Amino acid sequence: MAKKSAQQLTVATRNELLETLQTRFLKNAKRHKGVEWSDVLRRLQAHPEKLWSLNEMEITGGEPDVVGHDKSTDEFIFVDCSAESPSGRRSLCYDRKGLESRKEHRPENTAIDMATAMGVELLTEAQYRDLQKLGRFDTKTSSWLLTPPPIRDLGGAIFADFRYGTVFVYHNGAQSYYGSRGFRSTLRV
Repeated sequence: MAKKSAQQLTVATRNELLETLQTRFLKNAKRHKGVEWSDVLRRLQAHPEKLWSLNEMEITGGEPDVVGHDKSTDEFIFVDCSAESPSGRRSLCYDRKGLESRKEHRPENTAIDMATAMGVELLTEAQYRDLQKLGRFDTKTSSWLLTPPPIRDLGGAIFADFRYGTVFVYHNGAQSYYGSRGFRSTLRV
């Protein structure tokens, strides 16, 4: 039997993931009006390499779901839709440079490094605001966002949450980390 790649799912894991995604998709139809599961499934089957990243989103607590369809590329856009920032992706500095600048009490990883290893991207501020139109997310936690280079070049990074009926976008030093701050990701399939 051929050795499986580190980024390949077993048949059982793949089937379980597809079932989970379908159940969530059907339960949350308001997130993807006009999109049919059969079309999403067809796209997933045509791009099985994306299933590994979706599984990483799932096992770290992201609860990925379809939130859009790019008709120009025929790609479906998955985003972490867990109520709070994914529990398996918290207590992280923003990026490697931020982590290395810490003199002590370094966390185990960074949001950027973890997202890269998962094959996903952090949400931008615009994507985060769009997500908040589909429900209420991060009412008790916060999520790092992809930070514009001019802010990052000055040592900062941005994050957001939802409080008092409003999306708030804030800043911290990229080296900071908190038990209630993680990151939300997106994947195009």
